[in-house]
Formats: sequence, structure tokens, C-alpha cells
Amino acid sequence: MISLTEDRRMLGYEILASYPDISCFVTTRHGGCSQGNYASFNCTPYTGDDAECVRRNRELLCSSLPQRPEELIIPFQTHGTKSLVIDGTYLEATAEVRHAMLQGVDALITREQGCCICISTADCIPILLYDRQNSVIAAVHAGWRGTVNYILGHTLDQMRARYGTDGKEVIACIGPGISLSAFEVGDEVYEAFRENGFRMDYISEWKPETHKYHIDLWAANRLQLLDFGVPSAQVETAHICTFTRHEDFFSARRSGIRSGRILSGIMLNANAH
Repeated sequence: MISLTEDRRMLGYEILASYPDISCFVTTRHGGCSQGNYASFNCTPYTGDDAECVRRNRELLCSSLPQRPEELIIPFQTHGTKSLVIDGTYLEATAEVRHAMLQGVDALITREQGCCICISTADCIPILLYDRQNSVIAAVHAGWRGTVNYILGHTLDQMRARYGTDGKEVIACIGPGISLSAFEVGDEVYEAFRENGFRMDYISEWKPETHKYHIDLWAANRLQLLDFGVPSAQVETAHICTFTRHEDFFSARRSGIRSGRILSGIMLNANAH
């Protein structure tokens, strides 16, 4: 089960707690200094929040982790399927080049120690991956557009192609996001999933009370993990609906685009082998 820190700023995944070479977190709305729709623990730039508040929140985050990251790497997401490997090419680049490399990226992969790779969400699904055999980690942003276009499957394929990742060695954490009951969609979204080969009996439900289809993004991403060969026992789902629990987690459907984001991060600790 997912667990909450004493200061209520972050959640941790129990399934990864037994791996001392890994640090990971999911932020909540609590314990920061941002105001209004960003209140209070928004650690993500790009959203219109006050830059100094974001900087202070990120400092709070870094100082709260068991091991301080050398940096938080946060891409500028566009609901696509592009992933970026954080390696020497990125780490040796200038700040300007790094910024450019992070544009239009919705998943990060690395085996570099001390680099905390992050993704931002507010109803979309954050997924953290750990290949325990090859010491490779990934952070994936899976909104409905990313999910329907198999961003998680593509990220796993890239991990396999580059590092030899095997499904049976992957630990996967599906974080807080919008639930099936809250995620009503139009017919065009339902059809997009159906046309792309998803098992609609498994990931969707027709709700007479809303006269809409509802999509289960947790299940749609879980299927991609199972299809890659990840054992179901190695998949942890938070089962926290951001739309329902908007007082604890940011929800763009509740507050609009100009609002805070949950930050999900994973890092190989500097003493990892």
C-alpha cells in the first residue's frame, strides 16, 4: 500500500521501500508556500505559479528526501509519447541545451545515480518504473492521449532496446490520478481506445446516470505492463482519485490548467550498485 509521510507532503510506494538503492515520492498539496490554485506544495514550473514559491517548494522537497538529489529533472510535457534518456549527453550539456532537450517529453529514463527524474500530473496517471536487474528507472506521464497511444509500452520497449530490460525484473507503481468513476469521456475518446486495440470490457464502463462512457486509465496502463511481461504482483496501484480527493491532490478538471501539479519522482541513490 502507498504510505504518507508525517508532514503530509509526500506519498511513498511500499513495493519500492525494500530497495535501498531507490528513492521515490509522489507529492500532495500539503506543506508548501504557493497560493490560490497552486496551494500549497506545487513543485512544478511551467504552470504559471510564482517562481520563488516553486523554488522554495522544491527546496523543501529535496531536503525532505532520504538522499538529496543532485537535481530534479522535470520535462515540459505535451501528452505525446516521446521519452528522453538522461545520460552523459544531457548531463554534460549547457543549461540552455538541457532545457531544449526536455521540451515535448512525456517520459524520462536513466541509470545515472543522483538524478531524480520526475513527471507532473493533475488527473493524468504518473507511473514510476524500476528495472532491478539493470538498475534502470523511468518516470512516465500517461494522460488519456498518452495512454491510448501506448506511451508506457513504448517506454518499456526503449528500456529493453537500450538496457536489456526484461518484464519480470520490472517493479511498477501507478500513482494518483483520475478514477474510472470520475473520468467520463466522449464517444470519440472511447472510439480512440477501441480502435487502438484496448480491451474495452476491461477498461471502460457505460454509466446510465451520466449517459457517458467512463475509462479506467489505471487499468489501461496496467494492461501495458502485463503485456510487457511485468508480473501482476510487481505492480502497485495507488487507487487514489485526484478528482475526488482534490483537497489533497491537484486536479486540473477541478481547478483548470492554471493550477498546481503533483510531482512524481524516482532516483537511483548515489550509493546504488
